[in-house]
Amino acid sequence: MKYLDEYRDAKGVNTLVNAIAARVTQPWTLMEICGGQTHAILKYGLDRLLPPQIRLIHGPGCPVCVTAQIKIDQALHMAMQPGVIFCSFGDMLRVPGSRYDLLGVKAQGADVRMVYSPLDALTLARENPDKQVVFFAVGFETTAPSTAMALLQARRFGVGNFSVLVAHVRVPPAMEVLLSAPDNRVQGFLAAGHVCAVMGYWEYEPLAERFRLPIIVTGFEPLDILQGILACVEQLEQGRACVENHYGRAVTHAGNVAAQSLMNQVFMPVDLEWRGLGCIAGSGLGMRPEFKELNADTRFDLSGVAEVEENRCMSGDVLTGRIKPDQCPAFARPCTPEHPLGATMVSSEGACAAYYRYRR
Repeated sequence: MKYLDEYRDAKGVNTLVNAIAARVTQPWTLMEICGGQTHAILKYGLDRLLPPQIRLIHGPGCPVCVTAQIKIDQALHMAMQPGVIFCSFGDMLRVPGSRYDLLGVKAQGADVRMVYSPLDALTLARENPDKQVVFFAVGFETTAPSTAMALLQARRFGVGNFSVLVAHVRVPPAMEVLLSAPDNRVQGFLAAGHVCAVMGYWEYEPLAERFRLPIIVTGFEPLDILQGILACVEQLEQGRACVENHYGRAVTHAGNVAAQSLMNQVFMPVDLEWRGLGCIAGSGLGMRPEFKELNADTRFDLSGVAEVEENRCMSGDVLTGRIKPDQCPAFARPCTPEHPLGATMVSSEGACAAYYRYRR
């Protein structure tokens, strides 16, 4: 298969692993941003092929995982209101809130539905004019353009019973927080190729310059990831620090300008609470005031929603690379994909789910 099989070639993997081993002279700690990359690393055992000097830690690159619990509690509150059809992606329906998850309230009678895109939710609204249809929008810059498109379509066609609970997040502010932490161990980043396909990689250049570390744009197949690691190691060994694009088949410096234009029409940067990272300035995408009538935050009374902390889940430490998932005392015992304590065990891109699937 073009653009797939050739990036899983075993001979190519061995060549790159040998090149990394020949180049490295001292320990380096690298972080992959995306949960999809984490799953690929675990699935193909790439971390076990690398020389012992290379330590890979896993970053907050799963949007479902980093969605704050209070936002999930707000979603549960909306879903339980009479006359509401509440929609989101499949992973989001199983993430625990303070007391329930969305599938739990569905079992109690709420009309909760899985959709594959925001436009599916908009279609539901047009087909059910006597209901309020709410779409729970999560994701990085990869999914935000499709949410923006749904909102613009809702306005264009006057769909008044449609609204969106927004939890979109931006990658660069989270990277800056990780690098600014006193206990930061990250010496190089593998940036997520799909985010860069939308946003380009110009936003990463000030970070690489300010923190003096390499940021390598990579894809999600074994050769993509190993090429990214090799490029990172070469920069570190040479004392260089810049952004390199090793996902040229999908990413350009400017990114998808049309998609960025859609986002900018509807969203603006806002401060947002992240699971495990706290409130990060400018890290969220909030709806512009002119779209107030489509904002579920203002359509529903959320004054009574208060987060109840769950202290058994250590997903915050996992998402910041402080621990590996199997170092959590709850891993694979009380916390499993069937009975998750936190989002990192639920999501298909979650680091705990990857370790449970490939490393038990």
